[in-house]
Amino acid sequence: MEKNKLLKIKDLSAQYGKNYILQGIDVSVDTGEIVALIGPNGAGKSTLLKAIFGLVPMAAGRIFWRGVSIIPEECSMVALGAAFVPQGRRVFPHLSVEENLEMGGFTLQNLREFKVRKEEAMDIFPVLRSKRNSKAGTLSGGEQQMLALARGLMTHPKLLLLDEPTLGLASDMAREVFAWIIDINRTCNTAFIIVEHNTATLFAVANKVLTIDKGRLVAIDNNSIQIHTGKHPE
Repeated sequence: MEKNKLLKIKDLSAQYGKNYILQGIDVSVDTGEIVALIGPNGAGKSTLLKAIFGLVPMAAGRIFWRGVSIIPEECSMVALGAAFVPQGRRVFPHLSVEENLEMGGFTLQNLREFKVRKEEAMDIFPVLRSKRNSKAGTLSGGEQQMLALARGLMTHPKLLLLDEPTLGLASDMAREVFAWIIDINRTCNTAFIIVEHNTATLFAVANKVLTIDKGRLVAIDNNSIQIHTGKHPE
């Protein structure tokens, strides 16, 4: 298996009860690659992200991480270097902003590094620093989405799974999120799999576009427009 393959999925199927949501999915993600995942509502996009992260069990197929076959589970995926930012405002509302970030870095052992990571996350989203002691439940929807993204960065993941990362954000902030994705991708060589309805902006940063329909992978486009200029995507 190629050395630069971070993630490889072979013939993956997943189901809820007796209903198959994904069938026969083959996907590979290179180190540092940005992959766009598109398709109609209910196609199985979010389920694929959850299956990769171990939140939905596989009914069939295999997943390889750096060439090694794994059975994904949430804690083990974090330890390997993956992070998942789910759709919606998945924050701990009764905890402060800073405490939410600490929850994202619970696997870190070095206290100094732990503090550095928190500051880095708040550097990306300065509004979080100004509200670091505020309860997450008091933040606006856009601010909660920023917090969810920042929390996903705490472990410096090699693969970041983003499900609708700009949901609830104003257009200016949505552009900032994609500018941040480019910056993190360049600086840390982080790979991304991104589900996003703002396809024009998504295609501008993606190296590869996967289309899912009715639980099946129906198209792979390796020739998407790429804007890796450091400028904000339009």
